[in-house]
Amino acid sequence: MTATIHATCVAIGTRGVLLTGPSGAGKSDLAMRLIDRGAVLVADDYTVLSQEDGVLIARSPATIAGRMEVRGIGIVARPACAAVPVALSVVLASEDERMPEPRTVVLHGVRVPEIVIDPRWPSAPIKVEWALAEQPPFGKAER
Repeated sequence: MTATIHATCVAIGTRGVLLTGPSGAGKSDLAMRLIDRGAVLVADDYTVLSQEDGVLIARSPATIAGRMEVRGIGIVARPACAAVPVALSVVLASEDERMPEPRTVVLHGVRVPEIVIDPRWPSAPIKVEWALAEQPPFGKAER
């Protein structure tokens, strides 16, 4: 069983990062900056989630695999990772808290660490990488 969500996903090493937020929030833009820093595209704009042995797995819908929509350019082909375990969810919004409490979100039955960042700041890709470095390799199913 799978669920498709409105999110962009990149792989940083062997771990996936979901970028969530409304249309126009900057998901694809932040993904491009992460890719420029060494991440690999998994899915742009829509991500298919499944749970496998308690681990949340992200994939691209087949119709858009290896493609990104880049505002001002159009659809661009990119090398892509077929599937990745999700280790972090990133909500793109204004950063209201200077020192936020740790938070999680349950996605497709799996609890995943979650942070909120403002994607417009130049430091946004670095914040994602540093937050991911603080997380375990992958989430386990909520019990």
